[in-house]
Amino acid sequence: MTLMMLLVFGALLILALPVGYALLISSGVAAVSVGGMPSVAAVVKVFQPTQSFPLLAIPFFMLSGNLMMGGTLGKRLIDFATALVGRFHGGLGQVTVVGSTVFGGVSGSAVAEASALGSMLIPWQKREGYPGAFAAAATASSSVIAGLIPPSIPLILFAAVSNESIASLFLAGILPGLLLCGGFMLTCYLSGRLRGFKRLAETITLRDVLRATVAAAPALAMPAFIVILLRAGIATPTEVSVIAVAYGLLVSALIYRDLTLRRFYDALVHTAVTTGVVMLVIAASNLVGYVLTVESVPTAVAEWTVKTLETPLLIILMLNVIMLVVGMFLDLPAAILLLGPTFVAIGNAIGLDLVQLGIMMAVNLSIGLFTPPVGTTLFIAAAISREKVGAIVRELWPFYLVAVTVLVLISFVPAFTLY
Repeated sequence: MTLMMLLVFGALLILALPVGYALLISSGVAAVSVGGMPSVAAVVKVFQPTQSFPLLAIPFFMLSGNLMMGGTLGKRLIDFATALVGRFHGGLGQVTVVGSTVFGGVSGSAVAEASALGSMLIPWQKREGYPGAFAAAATASSSVIAGLIPPSIPLILFAAVSNESIASLFLAGILPGLLLCGGFMLTCYLSGRLRGFKRLAETITLRDVLRATVAAAPALAMPAFIVILLRAGIATPTEVSVIAVAYGLLVSALIYRDLTLRRFYDALVHTAVTTGVVMLVIAASNLVGYVLTVESVPTAVAEWTVKTLETPLLIILMLNVIMLVVGMFLDLPAAILLLGPTFVAIGNAIGLDLVQLGIMMAVNLSIGLFTPPVGTTLFIAAAISREKVGAIVRELWPFYLVAVTVLVLISFVPAFTLY
């Protein structure tokens, strides 16, 4: 049954069918025609995960991000990042990285971040004389920080797969996200210094920095606000996501006063479309999980891995290599849902903390977002900058180096995630 599912899934991907439909068809064929599962039961399996209360957090966090990112707040965040680091070497590249980190605390989605920030910052960098390929590389790589900073959609998905605490995953993702931010900023600084990128001419005073910080404070407070509510046990993740929507509405309507019916409608439509894509993958992955569970694939793989590789360090290295390769070909939500059950079984077998495993998966699969051949943020940045993908990839090598270094630290030094 599993072999049939994999063969059909691979064939459908070669035919360029969207991943969600490929998962649904391949698992349905395997479960119904080969496994003898009644078609009604298969339909129930598909719709079962859509009734999950914790997964309601995904559309609400997306909506709060769309409400806050679509108006004046986006410009305030860019002003904040510019006041903070714009005057240094490679300043506009660093603005992109800081902006991505702060936006990540609002949107939780790397794809949304690459689209929103890229459309603002890539043209600006090109006007200031930065190579278009470098501007696109900085946007494509730094946007994935959203997968680690709360409210991270990938971490919510991993929590659904592993039954791990969303609050613990959110807290564990902050330090790795900041490490990526610092490493990418250093890359932009060194590139700007060595290659002579133009620096911003205007003088920034401490008063300017404070003014920009106050203006962006509603967005800067969002990640802390989420983590405090969760860690203090004041609200569940789903309740926090609803509070975040109310917070976004209040900030847009009362503080920035830029909330219009049109922008509210656009935010609802964008959230519905994005949620539909994610939920299709989640629904289809539940049937895939059933097929794998019936044939005890996760348990068998875990036992084989432990017996063959023996040492936990080698097993963790193998997990990383698999995730890096899979992330190059599959979208991040699909990869988490497909690999999650098997990797959780392996993690339990070797005593690997599931919080650490979740952050490893998020970083690994996020690297795939700016890596060919299917890198989503890479192609978004290429479309905005109108640069060739090959040219952008050549500019990405120091960003890859930083990302892999952070990945090694969180994989083999538990303190970076379990602090």
